[in-house]
Amino acid sequence: MQIQLEILRRERADSAPVWEQFLFETDGSDTVMTALIALNQSLAAAGKRCIRYECSCLQKKCGACAMVIQGKPCLACDAKLTEVQKKGVIRVEPLRKFPVISDLIVDRSILFENLKTLQVWLVSECIAKGKGAELAYEASRCLQCGCCLEVCPNFCPGERFCGMAAFVPTARLMSELSGAERKRLYQAYREHIYEGCGKSLACRNICPAGLQIDKLLVHSNAVSIWKRT
Repeated sequence: MQIQLEILRRERADSAPVWEQFLFETDGSDTVMTALIALNQSLAAAGKRCIRYECSCLQKKCGACAMVIQGKPCLACDAKLTEVQKKGVIRVEPLRKFPVISDLIVDRSILFENLKTLQVWLVSECIAKGKGAELAYEASRCLQCGCCLEVCPNFCPGERFCGMAAFVPTARLMSELSGAERKRLYQAYREHIYEGCGKSLACRNICPAGLQIDKLLVHSNAVSIWKRT
């Protein structure tokens, strides 16, 4: 089976984006990522500039290969060619809400900056128990891929609302902190998550890890805004 991939490329951040077409032969088992790896092998052998992208685990666990495929943000290692193609053509482009570095690589440093804004770390030892442990485990599955921010109608990099990629790690600590740490986290949650979230839950539908973001939101609102356990 022959499939055409159309990839939005730019050599540098200040280069004009250009669509390039590539033909790829597949037996039906390939994903977009395995296709990109094979295409780069061919480009390198021909002495041409390889397609730049990020990937690591190839097992839907690291979130590095997040990109927009057929207009939808997803992980390239989880996007089978036969499932995402339309009329034999697959369009691949970088995430749109982050600065492009080159080809399919974007600068997602805003994810870390937002975690620093919310101060999502422990100052003293804390062990989650009971229901808190269940919620902490659910939140720990976040890949920090950025797909949720791509579809969020309320998120814009650099603005006050930090989005669900920052909220989910915050939810791990909501029930377990005490004293001044809890008060600080609750205030940060109100300012940077609660007051900016429109509750569209587009993030829940797009999350590659299938996180129950609505469940995490209900719990976090209960303990931090409504002061209910």
